[in-house]
Amino acid sequence: MTIEFIDLKAQQARVKDKIDARIQAVLAGGNYIMGPEVRELEAGLSAFCGAKHALTCANGTDALHLALMALGAKAGDAVFCPSFTFAATAEIVPHVGATPVFVDVDGQTFNMCVESLKRAIVHAKELGLRPAGIIPVDLFGLPADYELIEAIARENDMWIIADSAQGFGAIYKGRTTGSIGDIATTSFFPAKPLGCYGDGGAVFTSNDELAALIGSLRVHGKGSDKYDNVRIGVNSRLDTLQAAILLEKLAIYADEIDARQVVAGRYSAALGDRFQVPFTPDGTRSVWAQYTLRAASIDERDAAMAALKAQNIPSVIYYPIPLHQQGAYKNYPADPAGLPTCVDLAKTVFSLPMHPYLTEEQTERVCAAIAKIDC
Repeated sequence: MTIEFIDLKAQQARVKDKIDARIQAVLAGGNYIMGPEVRELEAGLSAFCGAKHALTCANGTDALHLALMALGAKAGDAVFCPSFTFAATAEIVPHVGATPVFVDVDGQTFNMCVESLKRAIVHAKELGLRPAGIIPVDLFGLPADYELIEAIARENDMWIIADSAQGFGAIYKGRTTGSIGDIATTSFFPAKPLGCYGDGGAVFTSNDELAALIGSLRVHGKGSDKYDNVRIGVNSRLDTLQAAILLEKLAIYADEIDARQVVAGRYSAALGDRFQVPFTPDGTRSVWAQYTLRAASIDERDAAMAALKAQNIPSVIYYPIPLHQQGAYKNYPADPAGLPTCVDLAKTVFSLPMHPYLTEEQTERVCAAIAKIDC
């Protein structure tokens, strides 16, 4: 019995007829870029998360880039990012001339550590940088601790871009990710909880002026006419075919999020005595982009992953090298106290198969493979 790490085939089987009909409608209409399905999707995304505006774009990295452009990030600005995340979070900061400053993460949630953030802000000022913004990440589907981050942002007159590439639709104290931050972003990369069959992304805001600006920036900085470019922009539009696919996936997304809770609950109940299982603080609900365990050591992680491989069960390490240790980013500033949790997590975490279509039998098989490893 094959266990998929992320089973897009099972999901496709559920909605195949509806997706096929959607695709045929796009082909018949012939409007392949920013067609009516794109507007329909944007309205659906906005309604789902509660943000006033949802603007789709070509991918999740572009979504972050558009957000930084709209907020006016520039040379001399410090933008604070966790080091334990995918490169896209920090990658776009130098693109606008600003400086990424790396922050440690919390050992339970794996999300941005606010004490480390405070130290990094002081350090950035000492370096002559202006603290401009914070990019918290909803890592593995769990919302960052936004109340604490928002308080720090207000105290320092900083904006927040909520990077919800992995966490769109999660809940933080009554708020849905996508509606949190001055701007929020997400990715529709196929492996994401809400993914398309290619690449795509979206930017969310409830600020009318920012929404209008992003709408211009994503289409070459256009004004009232597409040949009247009033600012320097980019080309980042969602294909209509991808929007059509996402419409049918969005229709079942709430149900899939519920199913992910069941899978995560099974894992945690079976493995909580053996590993550090994911922690979800009170008032939060993860969308479980990944189910990630923390082993006690490199040796224990290696043994667990070897045991899974012996049973033809996939597992993945997210992320083996923190950003501040990677060649492209190692010379940028970071919390002067160091980023020890990021370093330790890179050596000890590993992720199990996670998707809404994992059966109880399959999760039991995964747990049985690693519950009694000798290490």
